[in-house]
Amino acid sequence: MIAAIGVFSLVAACAGNGGTTGGGATSGGYPDQNITFVVPFSAGGPTDTVTRMLAEPMAAKLGGKVVVQNVEGAGGTVGAGEVARADPDGYTVLMHHIGMSTAPALYQNLGYKPLEDFEMVGLVTEVPMTVVARKDFAPATLKDLVTHVKANADKVTLANAGIGAASHLCGLLFQSAAGVKLQEVPYEGTGPALTDLVGGQVDFMCDQTTNTSGQISAGEVKAYAVTTPERVKSLPDVPTTAEAGLPQLQVSVWHGLYVPKGTPQEVVQKLSEALKTALADQKVIDQMAKLGTAPVTAENATPQAHRAKLEEQLGTWAKVIADAGVKAS
Repeated sequence: MIAAIGVFSLVAACAGNGGTTGGGATSGGYPDQNITFVVPFSAGGPTDTVTRMLAEPMAAKLGGKVVVQNVEGAGGTVGAGEVARADPDGYTVLMHHIGMSTAPALYQNLGYKPLEDFEMVGLVTEVPMTVVARKDFAPATLKDLVTHVKANADKVTLANAGIGAASHLCGLLFQSAAGVKLQEVPYEGTGPALTDLVGGQVDFMCDQTTNTSGQISAGEVKAYAVTTPERVKSLPDVPTTAEAGLPQLQVSVWHGLYVPKGTPQEVVQKLSEALKTALADQKVIDQMAKLGTAPVTAENATPQAHRAKLEEQLGTWAKVIADAGVKAS
């Protein structure tokens, strides 16, 4: 499903001819048409939220227009595949999360290779995950949850946003750490999964703070833990998994920007500089803080740091997924 979600325009040199791809991008003339930021997940989800935060300040720095477009499907691989096949001119940019590093292990016929078919622009943020449940779920603490799911493995439902989604990966790690195999309920996106959790249709899930902080603060869900070594400032009363008795469950969802392989390096650098500017914007910093995350440092908002992170994560998740025996169709 493809949907144009929003246009962020701060007109400078951009004439705005409305195209989303084009050829012959050069440093001097870039951008001279709309830039499309592709989000490979549903509108309103965590990755979409992060993308929208950056679109306006990046457009301001670049002197053009940024169109945000959601291209959903197959755990983010449909949208990523479209960007991999797009013209390498800097007018089609992908915002992806940790799923870029897990897709090769999950999908036998992926259709693209993360390290070979993309140029990395820079890392954006590392978002903590939260273990949350319907508010009337019996277990009171994370230790209680582990005990409960072990005793009721055939009855407890674990929601996620589909195979390969961050919530699915965190759920795999939870099951591994707890030593249990649960009934997983996949949804087409994080939004529908969290909606059903709030409504009591499923028991619990693991999802990013960018998607759960509001519901936790409003008391709409029960929060057991955050999956990072330190507590999240916006959720000070929620313990870490280590504090709550499950230190093996440690994961954060990192995001990064990509363009097709072959994009001119001067264009990649322009995008990277615009990213750094956006991440230093106080409005962006404040918005991220409310959602329990923060921008990466300027040193990590670079193609070099991004590539190093992706290489490391590809190796890490290949083993985790192989051990879990999970494959996507």
